[in-house]
Amino acid sequence: MMRIAAIAIALMWSGAADAQRAPASRLTDAQLNASLELGQEIEGRADGDLNGDGLIDTAYAVSSPDARGVTVLIAQPTGAKPPFRPIGELKLEPVALGPASLSIARGVLKVEELTGGTTAVSAIYRFRMDPGAGQGRRMRLIGLDATLYSRTYAHDGFEMSWNLLTGAVITREMHLNKGGGDAAYDKIAERRSTRVSKPLYMEDAPDPETVMDEVRKR
Repeated sequence: MMRIAAIAIALMWSGAADAQRAPASRLTDAQLNASLELGQEIEGRADGDLNGDGLIDTAYAVSSPDARGVTVLIAQPTGAKPPFRPIGELKLEPVALGPASLSIARGVLKVEELTGGTTAVSAIYRFRMDPGAGQGRRMRLIGLDATLYSRTYAHDGFEMSWNLLTGAVITREMHLNKGGGDAAYDKIAERRSTRVSKPLYMEDAPDPETVMDEVRKR
């Protein structure tokens, strides 16, 4: 919460001139850089309308030597201070195999992440504004897809797709392909189940590998 407050203060000062006119088409690089702490770098960003008000909101991923995360900023109407308001943060694994990828489409924020080593976990988080949470001021996790696999094809893998709105879970065992062909894995033993959860928000997003372990043991 202290980091969110710090971002809000930084954006208030950096956006003081903008508050006298309609918000820019998107958050400027100067405003975004002004909100960063010492040692932080931008991994990626996405811009789009997350709450249906016609203004361009921003989600961005930052990394530092010991932490990584995604922050969502909502554009506010003309004259509001700060002109962009932080509404959520997603903690990411401190060490990644590449920068996080972010995109916004139809009001849904998608965060793609790849972590691990020779055994890797690929994860896709999907978030949408929850109209029932603080007058629509929180980003709710609505989907989590994850795949565990060997980058050197040393062992079998596992993949999972979880729809948190319906509770539907689809899992597949991934066995190393020993019969030749281009595919490294054969996806077999598809299983469908239900995993009901209370609403989870960006700050509460679970670790994908932990969820896969729990689902696999059921």
